[in-house]
Amino acid sequence: MPNPLLLLDLSYYSGFSRTVVLCVTVLFCANFSFVRAQTDATPTPTPDEKIAVPTPTVEPAPTVSPEPSESPLPVTQITQTAPIDNAVLLNRVGITTANPIPLTLNETIRRALANNNELEVLREDVRISETRLRSLEGVFDPIFAVTPSYNRNTGSRTGVGSNSFGINLNSSQFLNFGGAQLQPFFNNASSGSSFINSNGITTANTAANGSTTTTFFTSQLGVAYIQPLFRNRSIDNNRRNIRIQRKVLEQSDADFRRRTIEIISQVQNGYWNLVFALRDQQNRQDNLNLTRENLRRVEAQIAAGSVAPLSRAEVSTELATRESDLLIATQQVSISENLLKQLIIREAMSPDWFAQLMPTDAPTFDPAPFNLEEAVTEAVANRFELRRLRLQSEINQVDVEFFRNQAKPQVDLNTNFAFNGYAQTSGATGVTTFTAPLISNDPAAAAINAQAFLLQQINAIRNDSRLNLGNVQNIPTATITANGATPFDGNFRTALGNLFDSNSPSFSVGVTIGIPFRNKTAKANLAGAEIQKTQIEAQTRQQEQAVIVEVRNAVQSVETARLRVLAARTARENAEIQLRGEQKLFDFGRSTTFLLFQRQNTLTNARNSEIRAETDYSKALADLQRATSTTLRNNNIVIEPLAR
Repeated sequence: MPNPLLLLDLSYYSGFSRTVVLCVTVLFCANFSFVRAQTDATPTPTPDEKIAVPTPTVEPAPTVSPEPSESPLPVTQITQTAPIDNAVLLNRVGITTANPIPLTLNETIRRALANNNELEVLREDVRISETRLRSLEGVFDPIFAVTPSYNRNTGSRTGVGSNSFGINLNSSQFLNFGGAQLQPFFNNASSGSSFINSNGITTANTAANGSTTTTFFTSQLGVAYIQPLFRNRSIDNNRRNIRIQRKVLEQSDADFRRRTIEIISQVQNGYWNLVFALRDQQNRQDNLNLTRENLRRVEAQIAAGSVAPLSRAEVSTELATRESDLLIATQQVSISENLLKQLIIREAMSPDWFAQLMPTDAPTFDPAPFNLEEAVTEAVANRFELRRLRLQSEINQVDVEFFRNQAKPQVDLNTNFAFNGYAQTSGATGVTTFTAPLISNDPAAAAINAQAFLLQQINAIRNDSRLNLGNVQNIPTATITANGATPFDGNFRTALGNLFDSNSPSFSVGVTIGIPFRNKTAKANLAGAEIQKTQIEAQTRQQEQAVIVEVRNAVQSVETARLRVLAARTARENAEIQLRGEQKLFDFGRSTTFLLFQRQNTLTNARNSEIRAETDYSKALADLQRATSTTLRNNNIVIEPLAR
């Protein structure tokens, strides 16, 4: 009985189309009979038995008119190419496999912390903030000043001339409490004056040129103190800037820690991406090796005549496809490795760029689920974005305090306390002994001296002959010893001695009052600070919500990855069982290369899904640590706190 599949109505076709349809039908029937003969259950043949192979019957085809309606299609010849060697498939540009660098995850993180250029930039930002703080604190450094001066004034011939020289030492310092200003001072000066007597009288201290000279020395040691009583007492602009800069420094430290956590998270993701890329490459290579083994078997079967040569094309096609998959996997290894190197290598021309990185850690897995409430609580307490906003709120409080203080009137207490010392030098200093008449007979002195009349009367009596006084002796003289040294005679040393022996220091107290009218500037600044306070509160609530959403998503990602790992492991185990069974069927001729390749590809995909799920679980854990700001603690990383 003819095969019902061959009962075709060829009258519908004509010409060359009938020929094509007939050939396709014959080939299909022959292949169907061959597969059916192989798949039917038959007993194991013995050498003495002969197997009857049914011969397919084909109905004679009707006569076809040799009038082609179309030109015949060209036939493409199949060119057999040799398989690509593994060394070529695994070769990566610019990478030498001679000295690979084994890396654990912990070591990779340490390398990133030591060599990452972005972290170095952020680290220097913190140091810059520290220098700015020290610069602002310099306003409380005392300022020491020395002012030497010399002045000479030459008078007229009969006028007064003077020479003066002084050295003033003073210091000024703002105190870090109360807004006070302290100004110690120590002043020394000397001045000399000279004049010419208009009457031409010369004394004991008269110089040879007829001039008289006296030099005065003054010394003063004291302190001035200025204390604000209202405005600038609790806070002033200097203390405000310092307090704000301290908060800014803490913000820089928070930014550094936040970015450090993010880079560590990037390193963890890059590490696990490289682990997956290498495992995927290995799976693709194993799958390719299976195809090569299948090609070897098919070649042997073709040589034995058990299969048609057409089977070679099917295996070769699958072989080329898997070679392409391996090339793509190798490319992905290079991409993942370069991204990781960018995070852990410092120099652009480092030899490590040409080395192969070999991760040694396997993905970890914990089947226990995470507690969402604990993760949210930890994130709100630890997230550095929220810490930065809290510091910004403290900065705003400093501004509010300062601008409210600036709205007060200015009342400053000014006090001054000093010790004073004096000394002088002149022509008559020390002990002087001289002899002088009781009544001067100096004609120059007689012109102005009140003793002139008495002296004239005495001389008249002496010359009166009527009195017969006889020989009268001259006017008696007297020896006078005068001590010209006083406590104020001397030089700078004398003035300094008088300074510390002084029992009459000087003291002054005053008040400076300044009342601004309307004071629009301070009031406007205060209103702006109050508005900014409300704005920061809204930003904080917004950031808290964003953190909570991020943590919830991270916990969900961990839970999903955990379940994916369990499912992927089950799928991989079942795929291995299916492949082993399909391989046995193929070995006994009960399966085809198509089904075998399908099972192999299924196992490869299952293995990749498993390693992908495991690495995704590790990356989800890293992302959860980042979301809760526990990355540093979980990786045993300690960042030195700021110096106070």
